[in-house]
Amino acid sequence: MLPDNLLSRRSALKLGAASAALTMPFSGPAGAADPVGFATWSAAVDEVKAHLAAFEKETGIATAYSNAPFAQYRDTMVAKFTGGAPVDMLWMSDAWLPEFAQAGWIAPIDRFPELTAYNAVTSDFCTASLMYQGKQYGLTYYTDYMGFLYNEELLAKAGFAVPPTTWDEVSTQAAAIKAKGLLDYPVVIGMAAESWQIEFISALVFSHGGRMVDDAGKPVMAEAGCGAAAALGWLADAVQTHKILSPGCVQTGELEVLKTASAGRAAFVLLPKYRLRVLNDKQQSQVAGKFKQALMPMGPSGSHATVGWIRFYGVTPHALATPDRARASARLMEWFAGKADGDYRFPKILVKDLALGFGITSLFADPEVRRDFAAYGDPDLMASQQRLARKKDTIAPWFGEWNDANGTAWQQAVLGQASVEQALKTSAAKWTELRNAG
Repeated sequence: MLPDNLLSRRSALKLGAASAALTMPFSGPAGAADPVGFATWSAAVDEVKAHLAAFEKETGIATAYSNAPFAQYRDTMVAKFTGGAPVDMLWMSDAWLPEFAQAGWIAPIDRFPELTAYNAVTSDFCTASLMYQGKQYGLTYYTDYMGFLYNEELLAKAGFAVPPTTWDEVSTQAAAIKAKGLLDYPVVIGMAAESWQIEFISALVFSHGGRMVDDAGKPVMAEAGCGAAAALGWLADAVQTHKILSPGCVQTGELEVLKTASAGRAAFVLLPKYRLRVLNDKQQSQVAGKFKQALMPMGPSGSHATVGWIRFYGVTPHALATPDRARASARLMEWFAGKADGDYRFPKILVKDLALGFGITSLFADPEVRRDFAAYGDPDLMASQQRLARKKDTIAPWFGEWNDANGTAWQQAVLGQASVEQALKTSAAKWTELRNAG
């Protein structure tokens, strides 16, 4: 996953006109005067080009592929849309969905039963993440979830044969590792103000049986028994009481968590599941072969639930302007998100080349996928954890502004600068303020 904090729509419209235009590194050979425009950020570029070439050869439909660095991608797309540029299909973040849908920049795909049919074979949280106000806005490009990863060798040195199953057990095992002088801070969780912060927070809250926002959009994080207080309380105790998590966690981002773990300076980490491949790669990690995945620990009233996220293929109103263009755009989306020549070719390419996850549940049983996953992890455990993944409950048009305030409130509680209760009340109040403002 990559950063996806949002500006307000008003700010985006102001900034969009000044954004850089998409680069245009590839245009398909089919020769159509008005090709189907496909925009992505600059990732898996070679894989996308090759898959587009196969699509053009198979269908005779011309495409125009464009990409831009992720850091500029969102604002670049806003500029494209406000300027009326011809974009038909694009990569999207789940965090942007409400804003882009409200602005009319992307369109629902409910008119295409050949696309929505994939919902029946897709993880529920992925499909839920594609819905806004009762309409579906695309198909999954890739998905992943926050995983609980541990250094098996360090646990063994501390006398533990199995990983923790509860957050209380995490505290106990981490304290023992610390007491033996193996590590000063056995737990490493990133709480820096970056886009990953809400994923770390959501995983902790969900595994404690809680929610931040209910199905009606009401903030519940400050309510007694909602699970958020237990999650934040565990974090605060880990820093202030048990001292198993460094107070520097508020300045630690996801990449630093990965670097710390790969250097052998962490026993327990929260990281996206796909990072397990890096941790067990001898070329990139000092602890290759030692990191394992366990189900997310449970809080006292929780479960092994975690947070999942998606990036997805969306279509624009331009794609639906004519029946022919709509059909071509739908075929392109299925070629990438679904089956191409009878197989889930592109999702499997992403697994092999980039260790990215997928929404199609049957792929966990695919021999090629299992072989790729088994090179660095446990395919069955990966599948089990994905079945317990939930979408973020905080995605809303005002998510970006609220996320900044919520992150600061959690950091203050972690450092003891505010009580857990005060921090969650601050978060709830900001959500209510922004929600009422529309």
